[in-house]
Amino acid sequence: MADKAITAEQMRHYDSYTINTIGIPSLVLMERAALAVRDEVLNAFPLNLQNIVVVAGSGNNGGDGLDVARLLHIAGVKVTILNVGNPDHASEEHQVQDRICQYYKIPQTSDLNVLKDASLIVDALFGIGIDRPVEGNYATAIEAINNSDAVVVAVDMPSGINTDTGEVMGVAVNATATVTFAVNKVGLTKSAGKKHAGRVVVASDMGTYPVND
Repeated sequence: MADKAITAEQMRHYDSYTINTIGIPSLVLMERAALAVRDEVLNAFPLNLQNIVVVAGSGNNGGDGLDVARLLHIAGVKVTILNVGNPDHASEEHQVQDRICQYYKIPQTSDLNVLKDASLIVDALFGIGIDRPVEGNYATAIEAINNSDAVVVAVDMPSGINTDTGEVMGVAVNATATVTFAVNKVGLTKSAGKKHAGRVVVASDMGTYPVND
């Protein structure tokens, strides 16, 4: 996989090619992503596993978060899912992960107060696609995450950071660590993005194919 950081558009192209041309299902990539986040949580923060809260948006980044919640639950960790956003707009992959989490009886809530007792927060609100200021419930959730004393592990990007520029889109998560998928992102290497990302872990064994055509 290429060493240099890439843009959101490049990453979407890699994913699209991998899924549609090569034929690796999107849920397989999602599982690989979630496994990388789970490993970072369990291996890097063993003293912070008492009460994990996964903050999930309604898109595929939230789907990654739900997948992480299941994997942590299976590992024997106490985990709660905090849903933010509009469930009616949930992506297909997100809906699949939600059904699985319900089968495993993982607690879900929309009450931000669950963040107050969190020992570790998984930020799965937004992925690489954000291109406008964060508003409404999303902004409130990010502020609540930042007001917590918990360790924060961001999924792919700290929510609210522009993938291409590193700028804060109104408000952004202050992460302890960020697990980004396949290749590092430009926004994690510059401007405010570098500060908000914390320690960046590149999950380079995702199986995403780097195509540049």
